[in-house]
Amino acid sequence: MTGVITGFAIILAVIATGMLLARFGVIKDDRERLVLNRVAFYAASPALLFTSVANSDASTLVSPVIAVIGLSTLATSAVYLAASAAFFRQDVPTTTMGAASASYFNSVNIGLPVSVYVLGEATYVVPVLVLQMVVFTPFVLAGLGSADAGGRSLAAKIGASMRSALLSPIVLGSLLGLIVAVADINIPTPVMTPLVILGGASIPMILISFGASLRNTAPLASPADRPGTVVATSLKLLGMPVLAWLIGLGLGLDDTQLYAAVILAALPTAQNVYNYAATYQRGMIMARDTVFLTTFGSLPVMLAIALLFGR
Repeated sequence: MTGVITGFAIILAVIATGMLLARFGVIKDDRERLVLNRVAFYAASPALLFTSVANSDASTLVSPVIAVIGLSTLATSAVYLAASAAFFRQDVPTTTMGAASASYFNSVNIGLPVSVYVLGEATYVVPVLVLQMVVFTPFVLAGLGSADAGGRSLAAKIGASMRSALLSPIVLGSLLGLIVAVADINIPTPVMTPLVILGGASIPMILISFGASLRNTAPLASPADRPGTVVATSLKLLGMPVLAWLIGLGLGLDDTQLYAAVILAALPTAQNVYNYAATYQRGMIMARDTVFLTTFGSLPVMLAIALLFGR
């Protein structure tokens, strides 16, 4: 588990840097902080996703583990939607962020060391990333943009939101990377290298902004966002791993595949969820608090899963 602990330590160190920058006035207010999110959303993250997906092996994009992750993501989101409708009604963008916070996990900067050092191979990470960015992210962005679709019919709002989501830089970068991977296109080094450098700025900018947003703020401090945060955190840490285990058993995964699926399902909420919320200014507190709580809470959960599977 050394790799997992290292991955967590790296993330927390960069988050702490953001907190210090805000504390000493380098990042003075939300307006300055959100510049980092916008640069990440419109430039650095698309570059990171394009290079990551383009360099992947297309033959690894389909596996029983990925099927379990996809189904457990849908099931966890559905549970959040039902809980929100029954107990704490939210508007569509906020509900979307709650469902994403409960089910959209960190598949890169924590997922990669988990895959390499806990599962013994990195082949699970990129297919999960492709699934998240190409399949799930358009729906997340469509939900976030639904409030800006004007006074049109529901079908028109959904159509406008989906068009906007599919044309977003994040999704376009992922789709173009997928095309390159599937078609086995060789991108020249003078083109790929600047994209790799730009993509390297994505995660640090998101984490620094996240850390700066925590200044003078404690998790669960907002009463309006508390119910959604508690439900999303509980589903991410406990609900999604249990659902992945049940779905994996139903699909007949062997012990190694089942262990991989459950461990991946226990990963914390992705910082991208917070970045989307901050960029669209919807459900930002709930997304931020869920990322914070699950980042700390997922490590003991994964240790418990490893013990239960005898690893």
